[in-house]
Amino acid sequence: MLSPKIAIAVLLTVLQVAYGQKVNHLSACLVDKNLRVDCRYENNTKSPLQYEFSLTRETQKHVLNSTIGVPEHAYRNRVNLSTSHNYMALFLKDFTQKDEGVYSCDLRASGSTYAVGKNITVYKDKLQTCGVMSLLVQNTSWLLLLLLSLPLLQATDFECL
Repeated sequence: MLSPKIAIAVLLTVLQVAYGQKVNHLSACLVDKNLRVDCRYENNTKSPLQYEFSLTRETQKHVLNSTIGVPEHAYRNRVNLSTSHNYMALFLKDFTQKDEGVYSCDLRASGSTYAVGKNITVYKDKLQTCGVMSLLVQNTSWLLLLLLSLPLLQATDFECL
């Protein structure tokens, strides 16, 4: 039988791994003819995160990019992944109606079997074009964004109080 101290230590480790990460937001949009799936998350553990982007179409799951499983060969040449702090973006080249379905972003701490994730259903005719401002916000620091917007504010005679 485990001593109470060991049992509490094991329980706290499991809780940290299980509740230390969370997918906050999953969205999809078009960049030219390419699909972009944005996955924003929190990682409150010290363990590195493993991830898996997948597409479920007609009850068949297709792994697009992953450190958990093996990506399908058919998607390897069409998929790129961009990462930054608490953000991952999956790009699927030449998105067509054959690529419609449920996209998932799943995360888990290394060494854990507990995964968290979100799903989004994607239809080509319902997708919006990714905005320039969303690209700036996701890939640019707030200070640089503010500095870039100052000439625009000056041109509109914006006055600070």
